[in-house]
Amino acid sequence: MNASNFQQQTRNLIDELKAVCASYGLGNDGNEYKIIVQLFLYKLLCDKFAYELKQAEPKLAAAESWEAQWQAMPAAERQMLELMLGADVPNLQPEQLISSLFDSQNKDNFAKLFDNTLMAIATSNNEIFAVKTRTGGKVPLFNRVSEFITDESDRDAFCKAVINKLVAFSFERLFEQKYDFYATLFEYLIKDYNKDNGGKYAEYYTPHAVATVMAEILVPEKQRGSVKNASCYDPSAGSGTLLMSLAHAIGEQNCSIWSQDISQKSSSLLRLNLVLNKLVHSIPHIVQGNTILHPAHKEKAGGLKQFDYIVSNPPFKMDFSDFRDDLDSDNHRGRFFAGVPTVPPKKKAGMAIYLLFLQHIIQSLKPGGKAAVVVPTGFITAQSGIDKKIRQKLVDEKMLAGVVSMPSNIFATTGTNVSIVFIDKANKGDVVLIDASKLGTKVKDGKNQKTLLSGDEEQQIISTFNAKETVDDFSVVVNYDDIAEKNYSLSAGQYFEVKIEYVDISLEEFRTRMQSHQDELKKMFEDSSTLEEKISKSLEGLSFAG
Repeated sequence: MNASNFQQQTRNLIDELKAVCASYGLGNDGNEYKIIVQLFLYKLLCDKFAYELKQAEPKLAAAESWEAQWQAMPAAERQMLELMLGADVPNLQPEQLISSLFDSQNKDNFAKLFDNTLMAIATSNNEIFAVKTRTGGKVPLFNRVSEFITDESDRDAFCKAVINKLVAFSFERLFEQKYDFYATLFEYLIKDYNKDNGGKYAEYYTPHAVATVMAEILVPEKQRGSVKNASCYDPSAGSGTLLMSLAHAIGEQNCSIWSQDISQKSSSLLRLNLVLNKLVHSIPHIVQGNTILHPAHKEKAGGLKQFDYIVSNPPFKMDFSDFRDDLDSDNHRGRFFAGVPTVPPKKKAGMAIYLLFLQHIIQSLKPGGKAAVVVPTGFITAQSGIDKKIRQKLVDEKMLAGVVSMPSNIFATTGTNVSIVFIDKANKGDVVLIDASKLGTKVKDGKNQKTLLSGDEEQQIISTFNAKETVDDFSVVVNYDDIAEKNYSLSAGQYFEVKIEYVDISLEEFRTRMQSHQDELKKMFEDSSTLEEKISKSLEGLSFAG
């Protein structure tokens, strides 16, 4: 089976699981994503376990039924085989496999058996696969899936329908695929569950083009393979698109992932993304909680933990008035060096929370570390306030690599124009400013318009930035003094040279052109005088009632 057929079968399974949910009244229900993500994760873990067992013991791969062959092994031999598996492989028992549940589906209270199986897997794998909360609690792998079905009499049938979908197809081939396959699959899986739901933290799916540009500028091609033991952080991780691109650029085996996000949904999606991308070792570093009010990743002495790389597409605006004053206290003042936005008398939802994330990121970056942050384009030219103070710090302390202003509608879910700010605490030289706003092709995405960058356009941005090239009306290379003189503006357009075309002509051609201009002006004056005379005569013929 080729990769495209396998990918289509995987998508078909996702669609079939959604169809089962819909037939039991859960289509577009708030709980549907919880069921789909947990079922998909259960399927992944079972097939990952099977794949790794067969890699460790080839005779299992050759067996007509590997499950039967595995269970028939002497207990000591089976235990020794399981010890050979990596730390990212789940701990499963024979009765917890999908095939075992399939064979047991006609038993009484099958829904209870199904749920108990998931809960047992969650318990035995809690240390590796549980997501932490800010207070130290743990969010387990699974909940009781059948309990999302309100009518108890439907629960057995629902679980039977689900297990029949899961048993019909194996994901084992998936673990031989490359990153781009995972990214496409994951995007398809969550496409209905990662939209702006109007909540405080809008969960936008960061476009693949933006993730690619950020990762390949932070980790240029020539550095691939040379980066080791890198810590990668996102304080508003969402479902992890940016972190996955960065990890892929560095090499999943050469980095650890750290994150925090207030959303329960995002944390569960990110965990699934880590399993897909061979980054299970980083799940213990995933924290669900409010990064701005309660940053979770700290050193033993109490200060913020600092990272080698940071990527982020933070929420731009939200109402954080309920904890705004806490942020302006001594406990946080050092972190928010440029200040905390005030509470406006109207439209509290317009409070610029991204300014807090940006300050947090600067403070969380190691000396010599690099970061890439998505911001509204207005940030790069604001003439005063917190925006300018942040830019001034980046310039005066020489920690700016450059800025890329992206095309409008690069995010289908928001019309806000965005730019990517690249921070580099080691960059004491030139800064690259790119205006990529004219790139891309506009397409319809549902009710919204979206701009798509081609692969060549992505590479145009990346190669120009990394080479520090000046390209007419596209990019400019400036120094820190130049930026300070422009009131710390980071807009490429303000540095483009105005070009004047000079044309050599003879003296006779010059006189001819001047005479032509003079004749044209004379005619204009004559026409004006004639019009004035006509208007005057018309007015004389009018009589007005007193």
